[in-house]
Amino acid sequence: MTVENMKKTTFNKADFKQWKEIAIQSLKGKPYESLIAKTWEGINLQPLYFEKTDYKKTNNENTTTIQSMKENRGWTIAQQTIADHASSFIAELKNSLDRGNESIVYDGSFSFDWEEDELLQLASLLSEYPVFFMNIKNDDPILRAFDFVHHEIRENVKGVVQSEDWIISVGYKNLRTIGADLWKVHHDGADAVLELAIALSEAARIAEGTESFQSFADNFFVRFAIDTHFFMEIAKLRAFRILWKAFSKAYEIDDAPYIPIMAVTSVRSYSKLDPYVNLLRAGNETFAAILGGSDFITVHPHDCLTGPNASSIRYARNIQLVLKEETHVEKVLDPAGGSYFIEELTDELVEKAWDLFLEIENKGGLDVFLQGGELKELLSKRQTEVNTGKRSLTGTNVYAELGTTNFDDWDGFKQLNRLAKPFEDFRKLASENQPKTVLVTFGELKNFKPRADFVTGFLASGGIKSEWSPSFQTAEQAIEWLNTAKPDYAIICATDEELSNIVESILEKMPEGLLLDVAGKVDKETERKWCAKGLNGTIFSGQNKIEKLHTIFDSWQGGATNDETRFQ
Repeated sequence: MTVENMKKTTFNKADFKQWKEIAIQSLKGKPYESLIAKTWEGINLQPLYFEKTDYKKTNNENTTTIQSMKENRGWTIAQQTIADHASSFIAELKNSLDRGNESIVYDGSFSFDWEEDELLQLASLLSEYPVFFMNIKNDDPILRAFDFVHHEIRENVKGVVQSEDWIISVGYKNLRTIGADLWKVHHDGADAVLELAIALSEAARIAEGTESFQSFADNFFVRFAIDTHFFMEIAKLRAFRILWKAFSKAYEIDDAPYIPIMAVTSVRSYSKLDPYVNLLRAGNETFAAILGGSDFITVHPHDCLTGPNASSIRYARNIQLVLKEETHVEKVLDPAGGSYFIEELTDELVEKAWDLFLEIENKGGLDVFLQGGELKELLSKRQTEVNTGKRSLTGTNVYAELGTTNFDDWDGFKQLNRLAKPFEDFRKLASENQPKTVLVTFGELKNFKPRADFVTGFLASGGIKSEWSPSFQTAEQAIEWLNTAKPDYAIICATDEELSNIVESILEKMPEGLLLDVAGKVDKETERKWCAKGLNGTIFSGQNKIEKLHTIFDSWQGGATNDETRFQ
């Protein structure tokens, strides 16, 4: 075929029906619905998104709203300055500003004393860079810096001072002091819909106590934590712009005022066990915050859980610099707009969040709603998904690397709920003392290796190092080896057929005091029979790893064994 013929070649346009038919054929018997994933927000993610009849109208309306609610293209880099005293804070701040940071970010959780000359140095910077002072108490010495700013330039000071009790000095008309901070509820388990609804409910509570909606809006900000669910986080930020317009309209304000969106990388999925994976999480979260249209973005260092150092602080800052310089996405207003998937996801979040907001208000407000235990239930479900492996935390509940781990706690994040924490606790326990563990293998490598690999990874998530035995053909060979190796804990890895032939023989003659498990899920009646003869239990895919690890350590240390509740 010549190039000219190739240019003239055409293909029939495929429609969704044709695509679906081919997709079903490729599933080889599985239903089409198996391609649909359900999110925490109750949204069904389709395998394919396409232009719908009313798409253009909805898209144009949303695009106009989102673009009109954004003050500028791009975003401002707002990296937190981390220090343990005022002089080092000033030095670190100036260093970061020279190297790409564009804001003054201070967390009042790490307050310290300030001398007057240090306050003067800080005051000289307040009118040049956006200010974000978070978690500030009204007696924090850093607030005195605002007294040293000349009256004629105070209107140049812009940003946020998050303090309920601070009485702002005269002249700071561009400082915002009240807002909806979703950082805590996010780490307490909230999903995107709940975060958006809480933001609106908090805004409604504050607005009711102000003289006018405009004065409230001029002083209001919102701060979102951005998790690793990439597209959902993009849609969440876009949805807030649309919801804010609807919220303003409810107060008879047609031209919704600008509200700055602050985005902070979440540490809900961060782990101490493989901190460099946190770099990937931070990059994912940062890019989602950018595409979602955040105005100010803070990226936490990958080792922030144990205490950041100069290198990790630089890496966190450079994530934003690389994305800004390499993608040029800051030149585009609403860069995610136009994607069928993201547009539809945004629409669904808007609808669900608005309905939930109205429900919260009808129940008596946010405080009453939260007392109902909604967050606690969501957090428990999230933790269960991680514990059972339904959701993967790379380096933590899957692909865990055994090695030296820093288990220190940095005060800034110690109290937050994190999904990796139960695994960190077991890893710390195992680093101090753990059973000598072996995998007792039977048959050919190709037959036992899948289960042996799975068990090795399962145990590694709890910090337990395991070794593989030689491959045996009979139960007698295994018993002889166990008597010589003298392990504390052993797991039999074999095919289902082999298990039925060897387990009872091993149980009859296994060394005294040996804790023995079987790899693979067996029926309850068989497991009950084996446990009655001395088996500790089984290890299988989908099992709650934390519960099983508790059983292993309790049994090895002389606690309860053969828990009958698992058969009920």
